[in-house]
Amino acid sequence: MRMPGKVILLSIGLMISFFDLRSQSMALSLDNALDIVRKYHPVINQSNLIIDQASNSLQASRGVFDPTLLVNNDRKTFDNKQYFNYYNPELRIPTWYGIDFKAGVENNIGDRVDPSLTSNRSAYLGVSVDPLRGLIYDKRRAAVQQANAMVKLTRQEQQLVVNDLLFETTEAYWEWINAFLVNRIFLEALKTNQFRFEFVKKAFQQGDRASIDTIEALSQLQLVQTLQLQAALDLQKARFFLSNYFWTEQNQPYMFGGEVVPDTTGAQFNPSRIQLPVLEKLIETAMVEHPKLNAINSKKDILEIDRKVKTLDLLPSFKINYNFLDKGYNVPDLFKQSLFQNNYKYGVTFGLPLLQRQARGELSKTKNKISEIDFSRKLTELEIQNKVKGVFAESSSLIQQLNVSEQNYLNNKQLLDAENIKFSMGESSMFLVNAREIKLIESEQKLIALKTKFFISIIANQWAAGLLR
Repeated sequence: MRMPGKVILLSIGLMISFFDLRSQSMALSLDNALDIVRKYHPVINQSNLIIDQASNSLQASRGVFDPTLLVNNDRKTFDNKQYFNYYNPELRIPTWYGIDFKAGVENNIGDRVDPSLTSNRSAYLGVSVDPLRGLIYDKRRAAVQQANAMVKLTRQEQQLVVNDLLFETTEAYWEWINAFLVNRIFLEALKTNQFRFEFVKKAFQQGDRASIDTIEALSQLQLVQTLQLQAALDLQKARFFLSNYFWTEQNQPYMFGGEVVPDTTGAQFNPSRIQLPVLEKLIETAMVEHPKLNAINSKKDILEIDRKVKTLDLLPSFKINYNFLDKGYNVPDLFKQSLFQNNYKYGVTFGLPLLQRQARGELSKTKNKISEIDFSRKLTELEIQNKVKGVFAESSSLIQQLNVSEQNYLNNKQLLDAENIKFSMGESSMFLVNAREIKLIESEQKLIALKTKFFISIIANQWAAGLLR
């Protein structure tokens, strides 16, 4: 066996809740199976990568607030004449609230320097702000908030994927149990019929039974053999299907064999120990925690941020730049200087689209998207509520069906036992015994099928509410 197979088999073995020394088989519980899916399934690992990508995008969006060091060195020399030599290192510090600070020095020398720049050495401390579009809100903050909402959205989408994946695994697991128990029924019936056939054959040879009883016993044995072979095939197919959800740590699919059997002991397979959730509380929890609803909320948060940005576009652009200046490379003393008396540089930039058609159109589109997502949430809420109610109703009905089916099984068992006693006393025929046995097998199969549906429906209550994690 390859090493990945040994690793996953060891994982199953470590999580085993039951070990049958007689058959040397390991029993795998549902919780253990779901743990394996959570750890190794590629869909979950893939969704983790998507979350990492969203987190990386969030980190990248925060980069707009990183301090930046800029150096500008511009010079010109022509015909042995130095026109200018301009050197300007500058540190810029953007802030969350739309105010950008800067500090730097300038060295501007030459015969024909730019008169708008300070000659020789100087230093400055400055600030840049847009009081209309920057102080209230700005696109930099919006980008970070949208990236943060996107991280939440990817996590909620992952929860939705996990919710569906774990439920699919649960269905496959219980179908495996159903096939396992049905196969066990026919194995036991096969042993019984083999013994009965040998018993009837000996009785016929001794003259105590008619030849027709031998034919009846053989016919029943052959029927059970056929049904057992089909049950064994169904068990193998169910095992293959469940193996679809089992992967190794090396991202390789794992196929477990017949040495692993389902756990049919304890509370896991005892319907009487299972309590249904309170419907009203389940619906209330679903309205708060269902990942599909939370994903819609995150999408709306992203649109609301976009709406704020589009609203800002309706405002005029009004940018103010101000620098405190000082000679040489001295740091300007902000407390000794007046703002607009000496040693300063000041500028204002103003802009306003006159018709605002683009801004108004973009804002209206965003508002329409928000209204659309509100309708989508209401519809999703209704769908989730009805799904929870439907699954809950199925669970409630299955409890009643189980009670009737279990009583029917016990009645058929009593009838078969009585028929066997009559047969041993010579008061019944092989035909009647076979008929009673078939009825018992059918009722037991139906009981197992109902138990399977019931336990699937119990998990389905959590799945419908989006609570499987």
